[in-house]
Amino acid sequence: MRPAAVLALVCVSCLALPGAASGRDPAPLPAGMADTGGGSQLIVAQAPDTGATEGTLTWWDLRDGQWVPAGSAPARFGAGGLVEGTARVQGTGTTPTGLYDLPFGFGTERAPAGTSVEYRAVTDGSWWCQDNDSRSYNRWVDPLPADCRAAESEHLADYREQYAYVLVIGFNYERPVRGRGAGIFLHVNGQGATSGCVSVPRDAMERILRWAVPDRRPHIAVGTEAGATAVTRY
Repeated sequence: MRPAAVLALVCVSCLALPGAASGRDPAPLPAGMADTGGGSQLIVAQAPDTGATEGTLTWWDLRDGQWVPAGSAPARFGAGGLVEGTARVQGTGTTPTGLYDLPFGFGTERAPAGTSVEYRAVTDGSWWCQDNDSRSYNRWVDPLPADCRAAESEHLADYREQYAYVLVIGFNYERPVRGRGAGIFLHVNGQGATSGCVSVPRDAMERILRWAVPDRRPHIAVGTEAGATAVTRY
């Protein structure tokens, strides 16, 4: 991974849709989206453009029909930038854009107090299978099955810092397409840009895990500020 440049903090108001110039309060970003997943919690990971490796992640609550920001943090994306999820190719270091669910969490550390999402403890036998020839492709496995090559998979315990706290992003998860990519997570920052995941500072990841409530059907929208991969298209 190449080193990331200095991260720029982006205020929550910067993620709002136009409206302030006309004297109206600007509408919150989720209000302008085509789809927010149907729940009452939404994470928005937004980059300036598809070549960016840095941006902002904001999480929102739907209260009485209005989207209200619950928190915000600087975010990092793949070293290869961002690409439409349906066009992504495995091994390109790109972060897939799109709207995804958050199947479960895991970590090398215990779940933060108050976490209600399913949370799995990483052991020395925990892997994420990325072997295109395996029946366990794009799945958590513990232990590694015989048909999943270790050289084509990720040993989760090797990433103690980045995977201290993780939410799985449901990219290519429900019906995996071989070669599209596996192991796309929301996790704690490493040294720089990611290999295709979205990452945030450790304290933000802890806050997100406490905030997410399965019954509220949280989703994550990953995209750019404009263009074909704009967050608002999802």
